[in-house]
Amino acid sequence: MLTLGAFLLAYYFASRSLPDYDADYVVGNLSAPLEIVRDNANVPHIFASTDEDAFFALGFAHAQDRFWQLTMLRRTAQGRLSELFGERTVPIDRLMRRLDLYGSAIRSVSAQDAETSAILEAYARGVNAWIDEVNKGARGRGAPEMWLFNHPVSPWAATDSIAILKLMSLQMSPHAQNEVLRARVSLTLSPERLADILPDDPLEGIIELPDYAQLMNGVVPAFETAQWQDDPLSPIKPIELAGASNAWSAGTNRSAMGSTLLANDPHFNLSAPTIWYLARLELERGGVIGAMVPGVPVIFAGRSADLGWGITASYVDDQDIFIEEVNPDNPNEYRTVDGWAAFNVRDSIINIKDGVAETLELRSTENGVVLSPDQFDVGAITPPGHVAVLAWTALSDRDTSMSSLYQLLQAETLEDGLNATKTHIAPSVNVTLVDRNDIAMIVAGAVPNRAEDHLSKGRLPSYGYLPENQWDSFQEAGSALSFISPDGGILGNTNNKTTDAPFPNHLSFDWGDTQRIKRWERLMQNREVHTRESFIEAQLDTVSYSAQSLLPLVGADLWFTGEAAQDGTLERRRREALDLLSAWNGEMNEHLPEPLIYAAWMRHLQQRLINDDLGPLAAEFTHVDPVFIERVYRDVDGASAWCDVAQSAPTETCTDIARLALDDALIWLAETYGATVESLRWGDAHQATHDHPVLGNAPILNWFVNIRQSTSGGDQTLQRSLTSGLGPNPFENVHAAGYRGVYDFADPDSSVFITATGQSGHPLSRYYDNLGELWRRGEYIPMSLDPSLARGAALGITTLRPTDN
Repeated sequence: MLTLGAFLLAYYFASRSLPDYDADYVVGNLSAPLEIVRDNANVPHIFASTDEDAFFALGFAHAQDRFWQLTMLRRTAQGRLSELFGERTVPIDRLMRRLDLYGSAIRSVSAQDAETSAILEAYARGVNAWIDEVNKGARGRGAPEMWLFNHPVSPWAATDSIAILKLMSLQMSPHAQNEVLRARVSLTLSPERLADILPDDPLEGIIELPDYAQLMNGVVPAFETAQWQDDPLSPIKPIELAGASNAWSAGTNRSAMGSTLLANDPHFNLSAPTIWYLARLELERGGVIGAMVPGVPVIFAGRSADLGWGITASYVDDQDIFIEEVNPDNPNEYRTVDGWAAFNVRDSIINIKDGVAETLELRSTENGVVLSPDQFDVGAITPPGHVAVLAWTALSDRDTSMSSLYQLLQAETLEDGLNATKTHIAPSVNVTLVDRNDIAMIVAGAVPNRAEDHLSKGRLPSYGYLPENQWDSFQEAGSALSFISPDGGILGNTNNKTTDAPFPNHLSFDWGDTQRIKRWERLMQNREVHTRESFIEAQLDTVSYSAQSLLPLVGADLWFTGEAAQDGTLERRRREALDLLSAWNGEMNEHLPEPLIYAAWMRHLQQRLINDDLGPLAAEFTHVDPVFIERVYRDVDGASAWCDVAQSAPTETCTDIARLALDDALIWLAETYGATVESLRWGDAHQATHDHPVLGNAPILNWFVNIRQSTSGGDQTLQRSLTSGLGPNPFENVHAAGYRGVYDFADPDSSVFITATGQSGHPLSRYYDNLGELWRRGEYIPMSLDPSLARGAALGITTLRPTDN
């Protein structure tokens, strides 16, 4: 009885924060009454008299549905998580304080244009209006998590929205980590073998790489890695989990209906709730609808009646690690081109729950912010007497990205949209644009100007006091790569390489995809014209080009060569597995055994190839790299040398390693999922992990807040479902398309979209996971701007009235 009573009491208090979507509120700072119509999927359709009123209502809706998520995103950007979570998050706060994203956001507020400043202020007033309702209406502290981690909530401000946008930039920028990893591996491998496992350009060949040990005197190999980056609250994720996405479009000459098409699915870490939020706003220029991030009042991917836009991670190299020499006679100075100069220094206090506050000394140089040795693992590549510094475009104090995104939302033509991207700074993205008659794609974001004689060309950390290594401002706004009205009528990007320009106009040496683009090209060229349905089919495609290309190579000497073996023996399971794989088409279907056998085989194969050469550094390579395995099995530039275990007396062949790796995989599969090969199921291992970032590991509570789903797809499929690569469940789906949208401008109101969980962030809401099963099955909901459709099946209409009405 006591347990039941405690449960009912907890439920009562937690449910108090569930919003009433069919209510009237009297609020200040409105020019006229407005309505928030919640359609049957709980997507808010906002009808207001002015744009400022519409964004006020958007802030109100975001706070109603995602109050806890708003506060957590802001706290992360501010470096104030430890006030709630104690010692666990101190390393995260230290990094955020050193980066000073919130400080640069404060300084960037004045850089916004007048219209953007007005909507940021209006949005903040809307968020604060809901906070006022929570305070005066006893609405369960705004979110059930607040009962466990109660804390004062300060009013929302325009700075907060800009800071969250900068936080997204941090999650999408892997280049600093790439530089550090390349440097660490170069201290262990020869240049030839380094080119195998970390090629500069896997699609076009290898560019000569300088020896990091020659660039940096006194640096020695180190193998420890900072484990705090594995915390679900950390914005820093493994390199493989950086920004990813797909977007493609078809012009009128490649569309069956004679107008343009656009498909977009940006990829982020899965969570409950998802980072994405769907909304429609009726503005003075007309209606706009699409996907937002709570706290940021712009539509990242969406459409109006006449223009559609989508984003993909561009992988522009917008970060560099500089090594600054510290004056041995004065630790407060560092070497510059002109001699010794004083660090910029200030203190920052981190308050820690149940602990002693920590005073952090923050330093910066002319090149960027000074990092501590555990951040990005820079301590492993920093010589004695030096410090590592991060240069990054998102640290700009004049960041106009918010204004750029707002102008994109207001754009009415393709030209307007292209012009809007010119003031974008970070995160760097490829923006795909379509109007009713034409298509385009442009790289939006600041691109550092590097000198042609840069010693490492930005691929390795470099000395900050050498003028040839320093950034010379940024490339001219609007000069970045663009594709407009292509002759072939199709544009697309899967985070693949977008330019063949040589350094320093190369944009990047590290790209996010070499495999999905091959499958996409095949699907696009298999049809003369495309429809909304063919774009949906491509977006949901689960055939792995990597599996189709690697299995014939790796298994070349193994197919149909097995001898007779008794049932239940390893030799019998090996033959059964090879028989299944030989007839498999590469489809990563959740119901099949072949994807799991393939994934486990390639994982164990890569481990066997690299473990003896890399030692502890092999743990940094958590995901299978198809380019590396292909180089080894094609013996490109002698890459088959990886097959021989240097520390053993025999000379192993690549066939030997393939057979041993398959046996490793089958033993692991038998221990984990059972010994019957035919009964294995990819979906059992490939569960989508929509976990609550704070309560996801809490006993009992995690049953209420986490969402788990069996999913198809894999690391290299268009329906990208990136595996964790870590722990006892390395094939869990942790990074995927939390938003999918397909827009058809022959009939714009037939456009569709979906998110991975639901609109609400409240675990007790029916809208916490109402879209999740649709997302898993590859289904969508209507993306219509027709007011009658929204009102026809509305689950509620919230009316906001100004205080003087």
